[in-house]
Amino acid sequence: MEDSIYALLPQEEIKEEKQKRYTSKFRHMVKEEYTSGRGKYRTMGLAKEPVPSTDDFLKKHEKEPVLPTKEPFKYPDEDFRRPPVPKVNDKPLMGLKTTKNFITTNAVEAITAVPSKPKKKFVDTRHGDAHNLVPSGLEPVYVHKKEYGEVPVYLDKRKKEMKRAQEEYDAYIAEYYQRGALRRLTQEEMQTIINGLKANWEHIYTQYQSLSVVTDTTPKKNRKERMEGQMKQLEKDIELFEKHPVIYIAN
Repeated sequence: MEDSIYALLPQEEIKEEKQKRYTSKFRHMVKEEYTSGRGKYRTMGLAKEPVPSTDDFLKKHEKEPVLPTKEPFKYPDEDFRRPPVPKVNDKPLMGLKTTKNFITTNAVEAITAVPSKPKKKFVDTRHGDAHNLVPSGLEPVYVHKKEYGEVPVYLDKRKKEMKRAQEEYDAYIAEYYQRGALRRLTQEEMQTIINGLKANWEHIYTQYQSLSVVTDTTPKKNRKERMEGQMKQLEKDIELFEKHPVIYIAN
């Protein structure tokens, strides 16, 4: 602003008019709900306490605690206790008397008693530490059982079942053999087949030995795996013929 002499004149102060304060239309409802549930003496107690009477004054020893009536001491388990040990001067009442001579009876029993056998023990250290032999497992206790040496029942049952299954199988084979559907291989035929299988295995094994040590190409790897599979199959066939002495084939 440019300096002017009129700026020195006092100017009338302009007061800004404030907006009216916001008042909720629910104010009176909130006020009624806040004050409606209150009653007298609910928070601060009675407004005035009654004045004590002149007759009710503090007397001597009035505030001292009143102790219960003194009773003789009694242990909680006194009713369940055993009677005391009799004193030296007390003479207990004697009941029935016996004429048995215990010294002579004990001597006779000791003389006629069978002496007990000493327990079997073993020593496992150089200091002489002894232990019972029976529970240690070193004593053959099982041989003294009644059923020792007998064939178990489950083995007899299994043998019978195997025998019955073999008989049923032999009957089944005999029936088909009579019909002409099956033919039993002779020993010469079986030996000829076994010799042929072994010759084939030897031939393949010779070719397998001539393979290169390094299988760096796919054809070499496939050929090696094929020859190994053929030899494994021939070994299974040879084992099958050598394991079963009787083989039937279909006509």
